[in-house]
Amino acid sequence: MGEDQRLADVVTLAQGMAAARTSRESWQAAALGACRALDGSFAALSVWERELGRLRVLVNVGDRRTDEEEFPEAEAYPVHQFPEITEFLHERWAGGGGPNAWVETAEGTAAGTPGYFHHRVAALRRRGRGCCVVAPVVLHGRAWGELYVARAVKVPVFDRADADFATVLAAVVAAGLAQTERLEEARRLAYTDALTGLANRRAVDVRLEEAVERHRTGGAVVSLVVCDLNGLKRVNDTLGHAVGDRLLERFGSVLSLCGAMVPGALVARLGGDEFCLLAVGSPADEVVEAAGELCRRAGELELGEGVACGVASTQDPIGEVCDARRLFRLADAAQYRAKALRADRPVVAGREGPEDPVVRLADEPSPSRAERRRFRGRTP
Repeated sequence: MGEDQRLADVVTLAQGMAAARTSRESWQAAALGACRALDGSFAALSVWERELGRLRVLVNVGDRRTDEEEFPEAEAYPVHQFPEITEFLHERWAGGGGPNAWVETAEGTAAGTPGYFHHRVAALRRRGRGCCVVAPVVLHGRAWGELYVARAVKVPVFDRADADFATVLAAVVAAGLAQTERLEEARRLAYTDALTGLANRRAVDVRLEEAVERHRTGGAVVSLVVCDLNGLKRVNDTLGHAVGDRLLERFGSVLSLCGAMVPGALVARLGGDEFCLLAVGSPADEVVEAAGELCRRAGELELGEGVACGVASTQDPIGEVCDARRLFRLADAAQYRAKALRADRPVVAGREGPEDPVVRLADEPSPSRAERRRFRGRTP
């Protein structure tokens, strides 16, 4: 293989990882790019989980066997079966040896101490492959894992030049992984409330739009709980904002716990003392039950004064929900009524008959019905 082609393969791999939007896409692009660049039939990317003492496979690509899932949930191997992970990647490299790739064949060890990599040889034979090249992936100055590329039997075995090229590819993969980490951290910060660790308003905006679209096109049940934590201003004014922040954090934990009662629910802090829970696919009564538990637990918080909680669900008689903004208005109106009534349980939109006051309040056209929070979604 010529130098120009190898340079082109490096560029293609780097571009594939740069275009990835998630970790899975990044892992897949790394393995596919390396497999093509080294003319392999199979490739895998694995991470060394030090705390668990295992090498966990993140992705398998190419000619996979029946026991090799593309994104395996539980394919992992104790590192004592692959001592090079701890000895080669740490001790040899720390001693100045460098994180270089090596080659194994189904006939036996092609490099290194005879018998040292016997588990890899056995794996090649078991899966009907002829040889493999293993390249350490070093990230942030530490051994992160490995890039593994195999070839079928009866084709040319990897040579030293291939191993050197695999070392280069592993360095490119490491750079791509670092970029993916930075992007995911930026996304996490963009969609996470810094104080409570819950989702933030931006995350709710996106998920609620998607949820209502699923309701419109497929009839999915969408339920939204909006709540105000009572007593925060009093705590801030009398005990200080640091204590108020602790109350918000504690309530955030309670909301997270109650949200876990509803599979797949998103719990979020909208800002200030305002929080919400968004559920898609769960029956409305399950969401109301979780909201009731939230009210009960919030009433037991030492410094707070309970919570005003409103619920709106497309499964209840609230009229047509064509956009996210209307569902938010309904949940907000239910919360507003709960606060006005000093209710110690959720107020649910649409459950007080044909003239439900919450639905009338939410749909009131008068400008006096100013939304206490404006949903930044599509307008009706």
